[in-house]
Amino acid sequence: MQRSAARRRTRLLGAVCATAAGVALTLSGCGRDTGPTGPGTPTAPVARLGYADDLRIADAEQRLVTRCMAEHGFRFWERRGPSLEESRPVGYVQDDVDWARAHGYGSRIMAKGDRARLRDPNPAYRDSLSASRRSAYDTALDGGRSAPVLSTREPGGGTVRKQSGGCTAEAERALYGDPLTWFRTDTTAGNLRPLYVGKLLHDPEFTRAVRDWSRCMGRAGHPFADPGAARRATRDHAAEQSTAEEARTFAAEVTVAVADARCARAVSLRAVGERREAHYLGRLPADLLRTLARYDRLRRDALTRAEKVVPARA
Repeated sequence: MQRSAARRRTRLLGAVCATAAGVALTLSGCGRDTGPTGPGTPTAPVARLGYADDLRIADAEQRLVTRCMAEHGFRFWERRGPSLEESRPVGYVQDDVDWARAHGYGSRIMAKGDRARLRDPNPAYRDSLSASRRSAYDTALDGGRSAPVLSTREPGGGTVRKQSGGCTAEAERALYGDPLTWFRTDTTAGNLRPLYVGKLLHDPEFTRAVRDWSRCMGRAGHPFADPGAARRATRDHAAEQSTAEEARTFAAEVTVAVADARCARAVSLRAVGERREAHYLGRLPADLLRTLARYDRLRRDALTRAEKVVPARA
């Protein structure tokens, strides 16, 4: 899989994985957080970072790229992305009642992110440059067409490639060290769940807790089989809505999300899920667990460096 220059720029300019837009069929919500965060996690010699830490690392990467681009004679606007509260991950299990009451499942946060991407001044600035300056801009940002290509294997098979150069690579190097080591570690850590998530979703203890959640939701007037079905139901509306229609659909989303969170708390769905996730995670091959531990250490080191670059989000 070869990533294009446009895709690399989108990755750099986009929000970090821990945004509410990154809803995934996972327990902890963020696609790059590769395991449970509860006690007893078998592969966590270093404390796992939270979404606020992820956001700070992403902000630091943006700041480093901005500085680097300025040194090359180009403007670059940092993408700050959602606020700290809005960046809270929305996982398969969402049990924060207050957050659900304010944001539902995060549809308005996702829409806000989409609007911010459309207003991003960086593509317009690039397009305003002459052909030669656009080429120089691309080279400065990510190495352009001549950038080195990094390659690694995914845990489940398949090869992933990424061009790595320019200010993007410099920012990653400043935060994570060797870009190839980080790319290989990040790719492996970010693709572990397919190796066990099927087993988790069919685990007797977890499915029993989901059935308890479903019965709770039925009593609340929301007959859904699982949290995924509840969330999908709130998206069943026209893509284009009037202001009044959007307000009604958001109110319905909040109602379901609050009930979801309350029932998840009532049956301890997150605790059960995290415990069973730790069980299956701990049975992955030893080499993958070593890579996961390395991933945690690299991110912890990146946070230490990021703290010298940007302040924490308020």
